[in-house]
Amino acid sequence: MLGKLKKVEIREIWKNEATDFTRWLAKEENLALLSDEIGIDIKLIKTEANVGNFSADILAEEENTGRKIIIENQLEMTNHDHLGKLITYGSGFDAYALIWIFKDIREEHRKAIDWLNERTNNDLNVFAIKMELWKIGDSLPAPKFQIISSPNDWAKAVKQSSQEENLTETNLMQLNFWNDFSLYLRQNSNKLKPRKPRPQHWYDLSIGFSQAHISLAISIQNNFIRTELYISNNKDLFFKLAEKKEDIENELGFNLEWMELPNAKASRIKIKEKSVNLSNKNNYEECFKWFKEKAEKFYDVFPKYF
Repeated sequence: MLGKLKKVEIREIWKNEATDFTRWLAKEENLALLSDEIGIDIKLIKTEANVGNFSADILAEEENTGRKIIIENQLEMTNHDHLGKLITYGSGFDAYALIWIFKDIREEHRKAIDWLNERTNNDLNVFAIKMELWKIGDSLPAPKFQIISSPNDWAKAVKQSSQEENLTETNLMQLNFWNDFSLYLRQNSNKLKPRKPRPQHWYDLSIGFSQAHISLAISIQNNFIRTELYISNNKDLFFKLAEKKEDIENELGFNLEWMELPNAKASRIKIKEKSVNLSNKNNYEECFKWFKEKAEKFYDVFPKYF
């Protein structure tokens, strides 16, 4: 026997947009649901963040980078007022991502979001997301974020390359690689959260700790891939982990390179590069499996010693 899906009116659950829905969304576990949907690790800064005489529903940041994210909620049909607020708040905080969550969207507003994404570079990304609630039989309602409009990173990169000549063929190959890897993670890992791919040689993954993260890297010119724990600015944490070097490596099942980098703020703990010909797309699957295996072990082991 199968149950029947039933749509729930969102105002039955969230009577008030600000006091009910925004507070619900601002909780860590609910922002994580949104993060999983759009591929950006969202960390709350505050609700009702002031921009002049106005206030943004949610001011957040991308975990690991600190780039600002604005979330504007509208539990009704979209209107010009909220679109204007979204852009105003984004400019006020110099945000790199704008997220508009609504009950329904007018076609004119969907086209407006598509237009913004088509005419901006990777420094601005706009998402239009429909909020829904569903239940099966007598079950509790479950939230569903439905992406209506989102950035097309590949198209942006190609456009930026042709117009500004900022991106090389290598940049485009990097973006293609990380796009495919993000899809691979979505299909094959329930631990690692895919992030927004970019035309660069590295790809960061959250480890649930603000002082460190997992960083994956590829070198198309030198044909290698690398996995490391990147500690941005905490030498005490590096030395604390180094004291447990033997235990950590035994749990991981492989040896690491411990790089204090005494002349830099950052420190690195990495597994030696794996040689692979990245100019051949047939080798991507091998790379994805290697990254997933090593990153999941980092994810499981390192937080025990933080």
